[in-house]
Amino acid sequence: MAEEQTPETPDTKPEEPNKPRKNGLSPLVSDELAENMKGGWDDTELHGLEPIAQAGHTARRRAALSARFPGERLVVPAGKLKTRSNDTDYPFRASVEYAYLTGDQTENGVLVMEPTGSGHDSTLYLLPRSDRESGEFWLNGHGELWVGRRNSLTEAEQLYGMPCEDVRKVAEKLAEASGPVRQVRSYDAGIEAALTDKVTAERDAELQTFLSELRLVKDDFEIAELTFACEATARGFEDVVRVLDRARATSERYIEGTFFLRARVEGNDVGYGSICAAGPHATTLHWVRNDGPVRDGDLLLLDAGVETRNLYTADVTRTLPISGRYTDLQRTVYEAVLQAQEAGIAAVRPGAKYRDFHQAAQRVLTEKLVEWGLLEGPVERVLELGLQRRWTLHGTGHMLGLDVHDCATARRESYADGTLEPGMCLTVEPGLYFQADDLTVPEEYRGIGIRIEDDILVTEDGNRNLSAMLPRRPDEVEAWMADLQRG
Repeated sequence: MAEEQTPETPDTKPEEPNKPRKNGLSPLVSDELAENMKGGWDDTELHGLEPIAQAGHTARRRAALSARFPGERLVVPAGKLKTRSNDTDYPFRASVEYAYLTGDQTENGVLVMEPTGSGHDSTLYLLPRSDRESGEFWLNGHGELWVGRRNSLTEAEQLYGMPCEDVRKVAEKLAEASGPVRQVRSYDAGIEAALTDKVTAERDAELQTFLSELRLVKDDFEIAELTFACEATARGFEDVVRVLDRARATSERYIEGTFFLRARVEGNDVGYGSICAAGPHATTLHWVRNDGPVRDGDLLLLDAGVETRNLYTADVTRTLPISGRYTDLQRTVYEAVLQAQEAGIAAVRPGAKYRDFHQAAQRVLTEKLVEWGLLEGPVERVLELGLQRRWTLHGTGHMLGLDVHDCATARRESYADGTLEPGMCLTVEPGLYFQADDLTVPEEYRGIGIRIEDDILVTEDGNRNLSAMLPRRPDEVEAWMADLQRG
């Protein structure tokens, strides 16, 4: 990585480091260099740009938000870069609320919706092109010469379908504004400071909740994005199966890196930290260290999802036999989880309670645990006391979208205690996990962890499995793996 040329990190020692420059720049910058850098640059302004594919959808989303909060100024920031270490930053990802309402993904942006008599006027505040007259574009470590070209404000207006202004002025404007204001919090400290005397936590929470609930039902653009995310994820799983021999020679990290390559080639990133859990690591629900061995005879629990370039993520899990064949006990446990998942998926339909698919899956798993003698029945008693949770551990699914656990701030009555509607997308992912140190189960069970997860779209007449291209039945899994490894 190149080192920035600043007074603190000069490439050559200046003759007079404290001598001020009349050009107003660093004493390390000669007047001649400063003047040279101002000119000789071609005009790169782009003309006739088409709106982004979701511009119509983002406009409708803003209209719904406007209708919910008439007469109030609404402020939604994208967020800032976050420091990873010293002078390096994490890759930027815009806040979900901002991306949902604008389609823009650049850091520092702020959407401001100003109330009018008939609704709201939306303005997108962004960083303009770097100023070459002042030297910002090459002396500032976030200038375009360092980090790449950004859209001009005129270009952004064409892309996002709303007026765009310089974001460096927005904090002052907001500080001077009057009237009721709501903001999305926790992304931009400067915006929050400008609004500190104008907002309340309770009112801001209502805004956050509404935006979360607005995302419960996906539009056509979002469904297409989630469909593609699942297709790309399936290709990532195929990539992993093809290189299992190399993973056996290295570690779970080879699996993680293999899937990440697919995510970056076809999408923006992984939607969450990939869980590449081999052997007993599969019993740890969020195993993301991915530094363990990959051994024949063990299972690989791969929980991973490609995030599209518009930030929608898949979330899929398959539990694969590393050797290519399940053992008898592995198959028995796997088939129990599969039956539970099929019962859960069958319960996903419009008009059903959100909790129905979880309860259906839990009942099947409980029946199996009683049948195997690991729990004492009757099944109703076990379910009432929740005794199966020692080995089932987690809920059977969650909403999916721009966040892997989407709509997290929705009200309970709209989500967990709500009713499924067409356009909702959720995961169905039961599992059984027998910890390596669990003395309450026979030794042969210990260290087995199995989860099967698919992304399910609620349709008008039932549901559609968006990740159905990946096999689930054990015989099909074994045949699929053998075919990929032969090829």
